[in-house]
Amino acid sequence: MVEQDRRINPRYSFIANAEVADEQSGASIAARVSELSLQGCYLDMVNPLPMRTNVLINISSGKDSFRAKGRIVYVHPGIGAGVVFVEVPLSSQSVLQRWLAKADNDQETLIG
Repeated sequence: MVEQDRRINPRYSFIANAEVADEQSGASIAARVSELSLQGCYLDMVNPLPMRTNVLINISSGKDSFRAKGRIVYVHPGIGAGVVFVEVPLSSQSVLQRWLAKADNDQETLIG
C-alpha cells in the first residue's frame, strides 16, 4: 500500500540554522532546516527528539529569524525529524511568508 502524502502546502528546499528546545525540559539542540512549508519543516539532526515532543523552534537565515511552537510529528533516527508548527506569532508569520515566496521564486527559476 502506498502512503498518501498528507501535505496541504508545498514544501521547499530551504537551508538554515535552527535551534530546537524541548518545551518540557528546556533542553536545546542545534539543527539544520532542509525543507520548509507554511505548516512545518524538516530538521536535520543526529539525535532527534522523540515523536510528539512539544518544541520551541528558532530558525535563522540571513538577518531574519523565525520563532514558533511546534511538535515533532515523525522521526528518522540518526537523520532528522519533521516538525509541524502549532503556534506562529504574527511577526514570524511574515518572515515565513517571505522565505517561502523566495523559495518558490528560486524553484521556478530552476525549473523555467
